[in-house]
Amino acid sequence: MKGWTTSDIPDQNGRTAVVTGANSGLGFVTARELARRGAQVVLACRDAGRGKAAEERIRAQAPGAVVRYAPLDLADLASVRAFAADLRGDRLDLLINNAGVMALPYRTTADGFETQFGVNHLGHFALTGLLLPGLLEAGPGARVVTVSSFMHLLGTVDPGDLNMERRYRRWVAYARSKSANLLFVHELSRRLRATDAHLVAAAAHPGYASTNLQTAAPRMEGRRAAERFMELGNRFFAQSPEKGALPTLYAATAPEVRQDDFFGPPFQMWRGSPTRSARAKWTLSDKAGRQLWAASEQLTGVRFAALET
Repeated sequence: MKGWTTSDIPDQNGRTAVVTGANSGLGFVTARELARRGAQVVLACRDAGRGKAAEERIRAQAPGAVVRYAPLDLADLASVRAFAADLRGDRLDLLINNAGVMALPYRTTADGFETQFGVNHLGHFALTGLLLPGLLEAGPGARVVTVSSFMHLLGTVDPGDLNMERRYRRWVAYARSKSANLLFVHELSRRLRATDAHLVAAAAHPGYASTNLQTAAPRMEGRRAAERFMELGNRFFAQSPEKGALPTLYAATAPEVRQDDFFGPPFQMWRGSPTRSARAKWTLSDKAGRQLWAASEQLTGVRFAALET
């Protein structure tokens, strides 16, 4: 049976999308393919040079694409608020929470949060809450898609140590941040159902896709052997960014997507066309979802007033 591809993306004309981390890898492919199908796309990127270069690359690869770069640093809540203020009052059909960091040495964000938790979860939590009015205004078809990872299976969220201050282990911190992504989608979906909103919240993961995410930490620390090891893994085992972006694009555009769906590759959760993916039972816990939501509101100062239940 033919798998789902970018040629199956429905017409996106008249729709506006925000894609975080759109300057490279999965985010770049996601933004390009949405623009190719007619969406107006905001490339939300931390680095201005890379963001503007991605803007030009998309225009070259998808003639007629309507894209623009806008600065967004998810490791700084002031930047998140400034980005959202720039879009205030605008209708928004798609928010793709794609940007992320992986397995970094211990460090903190501008607001003092452990970086993986702060960027991967809290930054996107705050961004979604601040952009919620525009998403709700868009009506049927509007979606929030948050990119998690199959590695969420390695660690659940510890509500008593969200910033891993007791004992930091980089891969556990990454897994917990990806579980937090799924818990966020679960609780957001519950609230959307309770308020009969048309907005749909779903999640996706790319499987094992070749991006610079794997090599960023070793390069940052000067661990050349580890960087080379990751490069070899990307070359021989990973699927391409084009294939890795398919679950995100499916979650964002396929008509059959439902609240709290989670999509990824079917073969060992590593590769293949998007399908509904297995997930850890703890990411479907209403209690854990409410706890994380309350903590996230307190830490970020962002409340989803329209969805309070």
